[in-house]
Amino acid sequence: MTNVFVSLLVLIVGFILLMKGADFFVEGSSSIATRFHIPSLIIGLTIVAMGTSLPECAVSITASMEGNNALAVANAVGSNIFNLMVVCGISALFVPIAVQVNTLKREFPFSVLCAILLMILGYFGMILGHIDGIVLLILFVGYIVYMIVSAKKAMNTYQEEEEIKVISMGLSLVYIVGGAIAIKFGGDFVVDSASNIALSLGMSQNLVGLTIVALGTSLPELVTSMVAAKKGEVDMALGNVIGSNVFNILFVLGIAATISPITFIFENIIDILILTIFSLIVLYFGFTKHKIDRKEGIIMLLLYVAYLAYIIIR
Repeated sequence: MTNVFVSLLVLIVGFILLMKGADFFVEGSSSIATRFHIPSLIIGLTIVAMGTSLPECAVSITASMEGNNALAVANAVGSNIFNLMVVCGISALFVPIAVQVNTLKREFPFSVLCAILLMILGYFGMILGHIDGIVLLILFVGYIVYMIVSAKKAMNTYQEEEEIKVISMGLSLVYIVGGAIAIKFGGDFVVDSASNIALSLGMSQNLVGLTIVALGTSLPELVTSMVAAKKGEVDMALGNVIGSNVFNILFVLGIAATISPITFIFENIIDILILTIFSLIVLYFGFTKHKIDRKEGIIMLLLYVAYLAYIIIR
């Protein structure tokens, strides 16, 4: 039990490094982008959105390089399920989440297609190889270009500059480098400690990745959405989660597979199928009244509890 306790402490330290590292990285990058007069809307859609996926990215790449492939896939897929069902579900308990028409017609269906593509690539050959990773990254670049073009169009009709804290160039670089180092070591700590916990308690890496690691790396999305919900600023809550989920599949797994091929297990395919089904349920909730209310939020949380029970007993 001593080893498990030490591993849990290292895991917590790893999560803290990931969270703070991502914060510093985003703040430094946003400050430099603002200095070069890059609009805040574009900064938010790119740098900040990628920043919330840095923990998943660090963990999945580290796991892939160390050969812990089950952890790499489970972390990304588990984070997506957690983001969709728990982050949005809890936010809906505070105040109904407004769902924009564009989100329902474009971004949300695209996130579902990303999950289906991942399932197909994984199913045939049960491996996500270098070519598959490159395909995912090309789609990711296309998605970024699409977001930037959409942002520019939106700015032509609706001008609202978000205050971004501008710090000195030197301090910005320190934040970026320091944040990147914290993310790197945080990822190492999380992967190593999670693997040790799995071995010590007789749990599979897949189960640890879907639960403990997925929860830890999704903390930025959870905290941000809960704060926004309490303030009543939830009109973009679902859009932010969907964007993060697209990043996790195309960017996180794309980079991980490009660096080192990721072997799939059958449970990965089942989890991606469940992610797809959950996405379609939430999409249906959004289409009915263009919002996700408290009752639907409770249903989403209950579905996640049922999913947790399933992966624990399987």
